[in-house]
Amino acid sequence: MTFDYKRLTGTVFAGLLALSAGAAQADDIKIAHVYGKTGPYKAYAKQSHVGLMMGLEYATDGTMEVNGNKLVVIEKDTQLKPDIGKTALAEAFGDDEADIAVGPVSSGVALAMLPVAEEYEKVLIVEPAVADSITGSNWNRYIFRTGRNSSQDAIANAVALGADNVSIATLAQDYAFGRDGVAAFKEALAGTGAKLVFEEYAPTDTKDFTASAQRIFDALKDQPGRKFLFVIWAGGGNPIGKIKAMDPERYGVEIATGGNILAAMKAYKELPGMEGATYYYYDIPKNPVNDWLVAEHQKRYNAPPDFFTAGGMSAGIAIVDALKKAGSTDTEDLIKAMEGMEFQTPKGKMVFRKEDHQALQSMYHFKIKVDPNVEWGIPELVRELKIEDMNIPIRNQ
Repeated sequence: MTFDYKRLTGTVFAGLLALSAGAAQADDIKIAHVYGKTGPYKAYAKQSHVGLMMGLEYATDGTMEVNGNKLVVIEKDTQLKPDIGKTALAEAFGDDEADIAVGPVSSGVALAMLPVAEEYEKVLIVEPAVADSITGSNWNRYIFRTGRNSSQDAIANAVALGADNVSIATLAQDYAFGRDGVAAFKEALAGTGAKLVFEEYAPTDTKDFTASAQRIFDALKDQPGRKFLFVIWAGGGNPIGKIKAMDPERYGVEIATGGNILAAMKAYKELPGMEGATYYYYDIPKNPVNDWLVAEHQKRYNAPPDFFTAGGMSAGIAIVDALKKAGSTDTEDLIKAMEGMEFQTPKGKMVFRKEDHQALQSMYHFKIKVDPNVEWGIPELVRELKIEDMNIPIRNQ
């Protein structure tokens, strides 16, 4: 048997040309997820990544393709360190040639990453970092945020707690998330009749809250009317459980806080009737996207989706919708497509506000119910605070 090498070579060459042409028509779309995979927020990070992947899957009907182009997700670990986060995003945009990025978990890391997006002229979707300054004083036009900001948290919680003859002290972490949160909460309380009488800040790694709690009790104990300690805390430490063990009721002090991940809400079982506001709880929103998320997450992980799973999914859906609307990965096309863009998430409708690219969204006023068969305190819906119910300040001007 003999081979016609000339003919064979020509066939191979023609095949390579076809493969090359095919590759050119189906370039991968690279999405960098730059987030704190290790460190005290790793539980948040895991949820965020699971949600992101499920959002991309949902929005592409399971194909993981947009306009015939494959979506490829590149993971980068910030280790919750601003300098590493900054370097990781630069590597993603520069070395990996990512078309768009998502992350991070920490507000401090996010603030370090913002200038990198501007330097590389690439879109960074901030999810789930919360500080107002991200879409406020430190914002640039390449930044969009699907996560809620401090003002959305604050206004929703002010609705839940604010009333005449109410005095409130706050306990928050001593960095951007905590300080921006308290500043926004204080502003949101104006006009509710409540007054903020004391602010306490503690390092993020605090384990012993005895001194902080005593200062708070001293500030509140002689105040008239209802007295609240409002806690703004992320990650470990569990200040709620530890302060509750110090018997704040002897001073007439009630503990209040916003929503959190299910593991953290185990401490809420000690606080039946507590009111606050949350970004997400899987049993509250009623819409097709959340129905899919709850059913699929339960099937795959034998657990309901959590706080940051919904956020990650929202970011994934926003990316796919933006790519479809833009028709390309060009940054200017993406910005044009995303400004004012409405998209459906597990929380229902979100809208990227044109002025600061913050996603406007619903929040949920809740009251804690205790069920002995459920491991955590259940946030029962009191009222959905819709986009039109909250006047979220524009802080980048």
